[in-house]
Amino acid sequence: MMEALGLLLVCWLLFGVEPVPAQVRHPLPVLWMMPAAPVSGGGGNLEAGVATAVRLALEDLKKQAAPLGDYEIQFHVLDSQCDSSESIKALFDAMWVEPNYLLLFGGVCPSVTALIARSLPALDLLQVSFSDSSPSLSNRKWYGNLFSTVPSDRALNQATVKLLQRFKWTRVGVISQEQPRLSEVKKDLSRQLLKADVQVVSSESLSEDVCSSLKRLKERDVRVIIGLFEEESVSEVFCCAYRLNMFGARYQWLVVDGGTSGWRFEKQVPGCTANSLLMAANGSIRMQIRRLGNAKTPGISGRTPQDYQDSYVRKLTQEGSKVSPLHSFAYDAVWVTAKALTQVMEAMKHREKYSSRRNGSLSGEEVQRTLLEAVKQTQFEGVTGSVFFRNGERMTAIDLIQFQGSSGVSVGDFSTSTQQLRLMSHLLKFPGQGPTRDRTLVVVQRQHVSFLLYGIISSAAAGTIFITLALLFFTAICRKHRPLTLSDGSEDELLLLGVLLSSSSILVSGLDGTSWSLWTSELLCSVRLWTISLGHTVAFSVLFIRTWRLHSLCSVRHKPAGRVLLLLLLLLDVSLLIAWQTLDPLRRVELQLRTQSVSAQDELVQMFSESCSSSNMQLWTTAVCGSKAPPMALGCLLVWSVRTRGRPEPFTLCVVAVTTFSVFGLLASLLTAHNPPLQLGVSGGLVLCCNLFVLGWLFGPKFLYGDDELRDKEEEEEVEEQRGRRLSGLNLQLWSHSAQLDSDIETLSLQLCEATQPTLQRGTKGRNSGGLRSVMWSHEVFYEEQSLACNSLSPDGINSPEHVRRRLSVQLPILHHSYLPAGGVRASSSRLFRDDNYFLFPDQSDGGCDHVTECSRPQE
Repeated sequence: MMEALGLLLVCWLLFGVEPVPAQVRHPLPVLWMMPAAPVSGGGGNLEAGVATAVRLALEDLKKQAAPLGDYEIQFHVLDSQCDSSESIKALFDAMWVEPNYLLLFGGVCPSVTALIARSLPALDLLQVSFSDSSPSLSNRKWYGNLFSTVPSDRALNQATVKLLQRFKWTRVGVISQEQPRLSEVKKDLSRQLLKADVQVVSSESLSEDVCSSLKRLKERDVRVIIGLFEEESVSEVFCCAYRLNMFGARYQWLVVDGGTSGWRFEKQVPGCTANSLLMAANGSIRMQIRRLGNAKTPGISGRTPQDYQDSYVRKLTQEGSKVSPLHSFAYDAVWVTAKALTQVMEAMKHREKYSSRRNGSLSGEEVQRTLLEAVKQTQFEGVTGSVFFRNGERMTAIDLIQFQGSSGVSVGDFSTSTQQLRLMSHLLKFPGQGPTRDRTLVVVQRQHVSFLLYGIISSAAAGTIFITLALLFFTAICRKHRPLTLSDGSEDELLLLGVLLSSSSILVSGLDGTSWSLWTSELLCSVRLWTISLGHTVAFSVLFIRTWRLHSLCSVRHKPAGRVLLLLLLLLDVSLLIAWQTLDPLRRVELQLRTQSVSAQDELVQMFSESCSSSNMQLWTTAVCGSKAPPMALGCLLVWSVRTRGRPEPFTLCVVAVTTFSVFGLLASLLTAHNPPLQLGVSGGLVLCCNLFVLGWLFGPKFLYGDDELRDKEEEEEVEEQRGRRLSGLNLQLWSHSAQLDSDIETLSLQLCEATQPTLQRGTKGRNSGGLRSVMWSHEVFYEEQSLACNSLSPDGINSPEHVRRRLSVQLPILHHSYLPAGGVRASSSRLFRDDNYFLFPDQSDGGCDHVTECSRPQE
């Protein structure tokens, strides 16, 4: 290999090419476009701070060995004035004259950079920039000839998303300034957050009142806030955050800053002191582009990053200039330019030397393509770290700086090349016990029946079931020794069966559905519905039948009406339950309840409960309750109608009690459906109280008086009841017969008057022209009828005392039997009818038959 190189060197010398002295360097013209005047908001003349770094890089290039040391970069400065039209004019003017430029250096204004970068392919130029790179410039189809040593703002957004994913923050708010560059950053951030499945709750702008924007974020419970604003707005933002108490353990600020300078709370904001700003900013994390590498070994320039920083500061001090935040990137940009141009020049020299055509040279398109490939393949260790490009973007590290106390601490970094986030947990300090929550913590709790409550209710239900079984056994024993009819034995057993079913439903209601499978829990819902419904129907039907029997005038004891009514009510209830279970079966559903705030722990407790429900729960509930309402209402009416017939029967009071407990139980179940413990306590208590009342009121006397005594008492009451029923029937018959006799007597009286009218008119003519009164005794009153043909003084008159006595002799037995203890007067009162003075006769002084006087009662 060495021999070949020596041979080439000899051939080159033989052809008469004189060697270039080592101190002679080939010039490489490069256009340098940047604003010479201070940029608005830039904080001074950018050229002053950057030019120092560029001169330092050029000096270091002189010290390099070949081939870098063989070339000298000569910058020709163009003033862009941060104006697109002026920049384009200056660029075309420079390209029109000699020399031919291959590369454009610099470019600080984003608007100018974007416009010129799109025209570079047409001008066969390539641009190496050291200014901020907007995310929109990442489109390699439009900006394929633009390379920047400053990482793109997309890298800051990538670091932000990685940090959110590390702490599992999925709910954020964004507040940004309305600037062209920051607007592009905000759009790219929104796309990346959407891709990472992070919810942007609210996006506010600082163009309006800053405090109002932050207040809207607070109202929407935003805890993690991403800020996109320049350094001059930091003090104002954190002052409003301090006023609104949006700092501390409950909030986390993430500031995406494309700049390279640290935070300085130099701007005084009215209403906030320096300590207030430091307190509000404490714990916030800032994504910042790394300005200097952390390598301890020299890079391509022979300097370490710290050595370069010291040299740069010394030169600035000598020149009296201010530090530029872009100086380190401008220094590395010079080295990128030198390496790329050197590689192209060496390729051209190699082409001229070894081409088949001695005078062959690269075309402009080939030179441009070679230069583009040279920049893409550039890789060296610079003062800002490892310098290389991927898809046109600079690969570097993003520092994560956490503000602690009064200064920033580097707590990690994000590598754009590996897309890995590295955090030093021992350096992270959060105001609270750890990272803040991205939202108010909602603790989901299921409202279930406590073991104590279920134990109390189930014990009471078990006791009721035990009492019911004992009574059922007692009733069966009594029926075995003394055969009873349906109304005595079977009805008691059916009543106890209904009480047993309804009490068993309480045990099923308190079971925890989460402890069972889905199928089992749904089965328990159906069992609860069937037991409570059938138990109520069977028990109330028995009570209703007994009340109906008491109300009836005729006994239906030996008739099948009671059994038929029971079967009809039971069949209706079973039909509804089967239809409900088939068409819309009950299922376990979750019911969300209102949230409860726990301010001490910054939590919200979201309660939910499980209950049995169906799609048309209200419809089916109305149907079942509607089928039970008419019998209960009719039962209460029957109880009201028989309230005056002696002392009330026990089962009539049970009808009223069951109806009352049923209504209140239904209301309690509907009103407490959202609270299972309360529903079980209230509804279960009402059901058990109702059952115990029925058992105690109907079956308690059997234990109190004994079975034999109670049986004798029942037999006496039964005999009295039968006697009363017979008397009632006889009374009805006598009333009917009395009415018939009255009708017959009245008919006969009219016929007698008509038959005797001619004779009376001839015999009594001129004696008395007054009218006569016909008085008939019927039940308790006298019916008056005028009769012009009858004379009371005549012995043959229809109303003479003799005729009245004869009629009463016929009616008195009827009246005597009608007013027996079933409702009539005493038999001893009949003596009053034997004296003529107790009857009504015609008034003699009146002269007519229009008035009736009653004789006074004789003095005793």
